Amino acid sequence: MNNYIGLKISANYAQLGYSDIYSKNATEKRRNLSFNTSIWELAASGNFNFFKYIPGVEGYNYTPYVSLGVGVFSYDPFAYLQGQKYYLRPLGTEGQGTTQYPDRKPYSSMSVCFPLTVGFKYALNENLNLFGELGYRFTTTDYLDDVSTTYAGPDAFPPIPQPDGTFAPSPASLLQDRSYETGTPMGIKGRQRGNSTQKDAYVMLHFGVSINLSSYKCPSPKNGTSSPFR
Repeated sequence: MNNYIGLKISANYAQLGYSDIYSKNATEKRRNLSFNTSIWELAASGNFNFFKYIPGVEGYNYTPYVSLGVGVFSYDPFAYLQGQKYYLRPLGTEGQGTTQYPDRKPYSSMSVCFPLTVGFKYALNENLNLFGELGYRFTTTDYLDDVSTTYAGPDAFPPIPQPDGTFAPSPASLLQDRSYETGTPMGIKGRQRGNSTQKDAYVMLHFGVSINLSSYKCPSPKNGTSSPFR
């Protein structure tokens, strides 16, 4: 828009994941939950250059910048159980959609994010820039990792009948509390499973090349003088 203000439209793809086995917190390590998800994001952000930025002009061809915007993204967390992949949202691992928790509705696979980004760019010429930026995404969901409130407890997930007449725990029951893999099961109904007071967030680090759509035209000459800038 000018030498200090710009507008950026971005489309991003990322893969997120984490496992409690990497946590230094003893309780989280015992909890033993994990997730993976793909992120598809579309966002619009306003950019502010700290220095006057004029690509192609020595001394004005670099600047740190900050941007703030709004976007939407899709996500669908999954985990592996005995080598098999399970999408967690349809399972309702915190009792969503069960008769015991009528107030817990299945969460959406779409959410809103607010990217806050700091970066640095350098103009190779009038049209191309090199840039590096770190963007923190605030979101409106607490289920990016499928963990938010309290344990639903094993009774919320009926066992599955087997051909031999026995019953086996359902995948939802086994995935809602995986502390049985690290010791005594801790997923008692009503016990804290996640932190519902704070929404989830994610971070993206980008390095790349951007294209200038502005021509950076110089003003018309006045009184026999002209600007050296395009």
